[in-house]
Amino acid sequence: MSLGKLSNCTRCDALFVQTVRDICPKCHQAVEKEYEECARYLRKRENRGANIYQVSEATGVSVKQITKFIKEGRISVEGSPSLGYPCESCGTLIRSGNLCESCVRSLQHDITQQSDLDRRLEEERRERQAQAAYKRRTKTGE
Repeated sequence: MSLGKLSNCTRCDALFVQTVRDICPKCHQAVEKEYEECARYLRKRENRGANIYQVSEATGVSVKQITKFIKEGRISVEGSPSLGYPCESCGTLIRSGNLCESCVRSLQHDITQQSDLDRRLEEERRERQAQAAYKRRTKTGE
């Protein structure tokens, strides 16, 4: 059985023996309190239309932490039509993944363009190599 390793808490930087979590027990308790605060807020019928910024404002829990709760599946977006979290690129509210559809399309377009450019550059490099080899052969009389 492993005893864990000495590590710094990713939240408060305190030194602790890491077993399962990357945060210390004190921070873990604080996160659990934050979760309970968010869950209690969202259980109320009048708050089910709240977006992540309203939840953060009302509970004092950071948008980053609420996003983590949603991504972990601890807070469901199913019964909350306005609840989502910011796209990691542009900040538009999304309900799943890390990027909004627009940013995904843009990224795919950029990847396609880069791939096409790489292919053209490789073709040009091969053409230059073939021309250089042809010139060497013609100089030596082959």
